[in-house]
Amino acid sequence: MYQAHWGLRHAPFRGAADAGGFYCSPTHDEALARLQFLVQTRRRLGLLLGGPGTGKTLLLEVVARQWRGDGHEVAVVNLLSLGAREFLWELAVQLHRNPQPSEAPFQLWRLVVDRLEEFRYQQLPVILLLDDADDMLPEITPLILRLLHQHATAQSTLTIVLAGDPRRLRQLDRRLVDLGELRIELDAWEPEDTQMFLQQSLAAAGRDRSVFDTAAATRLHELARGNPRQVGHLAELALVAGAGQGLAQVDAATVDAVFAELRI
Repeated sequence: MYQAHWGLRHAPFRGAADAGGFYCSPTHDEALARLQFLVQTRRRLGLLLGGPGTGKTLLLEVVARQWRGDGHEVAVVNLLSLGAREFLWELAVQLHRNPQPSEAPFQLWRLVVDRLEEFRYQQLPVILLLDDADDMLPEITPLILRLLHQHATAQSTLTIVLAGDPRRLRQLDRRLVDLGELRIELDAWEPEDTQMFLQQSLAAAGRDRSVFDTAAATRLHELARGNPRQVGHLAELALVAGAGQGLAQVDAATVDAVFAELRI
């Protein structure tokens, strides 16, 4: 109903969680540039840090798509509660080794290491993007350390990126933190970032005219504290509320009412 009211072809703020509609704010653009530098200069380990909702996972999806398009080998693995065997299995699958269900962890390790050696001889960049690293089980750390130490030469083409919440950085093994060669931090959006995100998302959904008045956009940014996920969520709810009231434009009072009711 609300999409028809505002003249939209689809839900406009899916870009807050969809790489296809990614809004590249200055903080995300800087992070992308630093990730590119990490790979181009063949650094071994980078840390991508940002709080919940700042777009770490989305950024990993975007950069993985770019690197695959450049012919690089990329594996994206979420480490949340992943055991050692599951981790090795996922790496073997994403590195196109077709592991068998009966294979033991040491066999999976061999599949992964042998594949990485093949790519090294071919001088093909390989990037492992490991999300939720601050929540990984202790048994994963030795595997990552072994990969890093086995690829510590100038001929190595392996780069690992660990993504996590900076407030939980102490959860990471100190040895991994110390090996990090580049620390990339995602900041909250500035007010103009929120404004541009609203405009871009609505335009992509078919709405050329403004939906949020200036005060509403400002209030939305303040209440969401510039957090990209919360900006998109609150904006979507404000559209629904505004359509329900038959408004011609979303105002600050509508944003306040939605926020007060849902306490996002």
